[in-house]
Amino acid sequence: MTRREQREQTFILIFEKIFHEDASFSELTEAAAFAQSHKPDAYALSAAEGVYSHLEELDAVISQNARGWKLERLSKIALSILRLAIYEIKFCDDIPESVSINEAVELAKTYSTTEDASFINGLLGTVARAAGEQS
Repeated sequence: MTRREQREQTFILIFEKIFHEDASFSELTEAAAFAQSHKPDAYALSAAEGVYSHLEELDAVISQNARGWKLERLSKIALSILRLAIYEIKFCDDIPESVSINEAVELAKTYSTTEDASFINGLLGTVARAAGEQS
């Protein structure tokens, strides 16, 4: 399985968690396996759990950089993509920031709108620049 496919599985788990807050990721992966005839791999599960273990921090970064937008106003798809990409930028040293941004934009193009893709690209560019300045 490619990293892109793993990332897409992670995005789907994060998105599903929004609607099933009380479900564990194990329960979500079992449901995905039943519904889609495949089970998200270990990377997808680990990354999704990582996102939710840092959720408050990730949402704070989104809120600080989404000028004029409240978290509640963002689409659930955009929010899920942003959470994953910012998690990768902040906590996954083995993934270049440019890859995280590009993959987030591609997910937005696939699952959302061109406007969301542009918004996500701009917000993540700002986050990456800020992360680079703090290093």
